[in-house]
Amino acid sequence: MADREILPLLLTGTDDAWNRLRERAAGMSQDEYLWEPVADVWTLRREGDVWLAERDADEPDPAPVTTIAWRVWHIASECLASYIAPALGPWPLSVQGREWHHDVEPALDELAHAYVAFRERIVALGADGLWSPLGPAWGEWADSTWAALVVHAQDELAHHGAEIALLRDLYRQR
Repeated sequence: MADREILPLLLTGTDDAWNRLRERAAGMSQDEYLWEPVADVWTLRREGDVWLAERDADEPDPAPVTTIAWRVWHIASECLASYIAPALGPWPLSVQGREWHHDVEPALDELAHAYVAFRERIVALGADGLWSPLGPAWGEWADSTWAALVVHAQDELAHHGAEIALLRDLYRQR
């Protein structure tokens, strides 16, 4: 197994998860994007001149239901962009932290931009770089490899993408 290339395999799984999400998000309306299916949902809230994703310092258990807008922010910013910046280059999005786009079109554009940046920077690592440790900035995961992070990113894309798809299905049937 050591003599086989792992990068193409990792990219295939990641691309598959991304393509499913991209296809399921196509044509999303503004109402769908912001739909709150239950009370006490995490979403985007206006604070001054910006929109911020709701987030507690400690992850509640169970986690709250979220809007599609919150999930798109989470995948693009909290996952893909934060996984690569700053270790593999500059922050790839026009917003940072909990700030996010209230409108669906720029949000989906930024999600796509985050995926492309993530993929390009992982490819730039090359097969050998995938086995490098993440490093001290990653705290308790410092000794984990970039390959392990790509597998984690696949999981984030797949499971949050499925949640977005389900929320779209529920919105349509409401």
